[in-house]
Amino acid sequence: MDYNKIRALLELYWEGETSLEEEEMLRHFFVTHTAALPEDLREAAPLFRYFQAEKEQELPAWEIPRVAPLPGSRPWQHWMKYAAALLMMAGAGYSVQQYIVRHNELSAAAWQQDTYQDPEKAYQEAQKALELLSRNLNKGTEQMEKLAYFNEATDKIKRN
Repeated sequence: MDYNKIRALLELYWEGETSLEEEEMLRHFFVTHTAALPEDLREAAPLFRYFQAEKEQELPAWEIPRVAPLPGSRPWQHWMKYAAALLMMAGAGYSVQQYIVRHNELSAAAWQQDTYQDPEKAYQEAQKALELLSRNLNKGTEQMEKLAYFNEATDKIKRN
């Protein structure tokens, strides 16, 4: 066989574009031509010789011995997985119940508990909080007035 054709097939092989027949041709070539190969073809020869040797080698037959089940073991064979599934469901149900109980206790306690015992002090703290809220809202209103002034100015410029 022509070495140039083998080189072309090798290039296709390294690119992964050969068919099974072309790979068989390469394997056959490298198995039959053992002595006088050019340097670039000598590098691929051991690979294809290995493939051919592995193809010809027979694998030993493995047999797995079958063990007969013990009498009476069938009804209880899978009891552990059923027990584990049952325990997981019980644990999940308990976790959900505890979450609901805690959530209800926290929300009820937050609404029912007074933070101030003295009504006058509670009134003063509420007044402080409302004054703070009013100041912050006024700051926002001032910024909106500036923005409105800016919008009016840009509208005047666009009209002219």
